[in-house]
Amino acid sequence: MSPKVLELLTLDNDVFKSYVFWSGVLVLKMIVVMPLLTGIQRFTTHTFANPEDLLSKKDKVKFDDPNVERVRRAHRNDMENILPFFAIGLLYVLTNPAAFLAVNLFRAVALARIAHTLVYAVVVVPQPARAISFFVALAATAYMAVRVVIFAL
Repeated sequence: MSPKVLELLTLDNDVFKSYVFWSGVLVLKMIVVMPLLTGIQRFTTHTFANPEDLLSKKDKVKFDDPNVERVRRAHRNDMENILPFFAIGLLYVLTNPAAFLAVNLFRAVALARIAHTLVYAVVVVPQPARAISFFVALAATAYMAVRVVIFAL
């Protein structure tokens, strides 16, 4: 790797440091918070997908509880949107963007994804709350993708 790239991928670079921080927050959200929310819904509603998970003989395997499915959809939406952010965010760091803009883009994606989960799976809020949080993160990620493509031309 060139020395310039190595300079960009260090915690001395505020852009990379911000990317690392917000990516870490989003990973924790996906691997701690979302499974916890799913588990809470499963135990609250006695909705289990496997026979060995049933709490009593009265319980039955069930795949269609709306509360469990809502959290699962939110988790799937995270995977569909946060994983591309990880890739494009790192590539965006390599374009050596202005720190103020980059830090706020990373922050916007993370906070919008957290808000998306809150209004979709924790305290269900009518639209357009979910759409706004979804499109804020999408727009920030798309902006970074366009800047990466332009940079690579």
